[in-house]
Amino acid sequence: MGISINNWQKQVGIDTRKIKRTAKKILNALECEDYKVGIVMVDDAKITRLNRQYFHRHRPTNVISFPMRAKALPGVGPPVLGEVVISAETAQRQARAVGADPEAEIIFLLIHGILHLLGYDHEGPAGERQTMEAKERELLSLLKIGS
Repeated sequence: MGISINNWQKQVGIDTRKIKRTAKKILNALECEDYKVGIVMVDDAKITRLNRQYFHRHRPTNVISFPMRAKALPGVGPPVLGEVVISAETAQRQARAVGADPEAEIIFLLIHGILHLLGYDHEGPAGERQTMEAKERELLSLLKIGS
């Protein structure tokens, strides 16, 4: 398993070691321990630029996933699942709005983003949304977050 974390923002303190450990637990629970995942923490300005460039949305969002699902090449390394980009600034703002812990919100967004990498969707039919939300609750419970 390969997990890379880049913290490209300065507004919110991030414990990258904890995020990496948590990502490993999530991938193990999803039976994706052999995949490589990139995690990038950004500010609202950067995620707005990504939203504009890839989705033609002119606003910040909390998380964007870029699925790759590439197979491993012999001798090159693990297969790539994709990259999760989280706006730490938006996560902090959302957490404060509901009186939650910003770190717990970032972990929820990490779960949400990884599920998107695996093809889970909440914007389609209600059944798909319910399946994704159930998996999110299962993983949060496994990580003992929000219990």
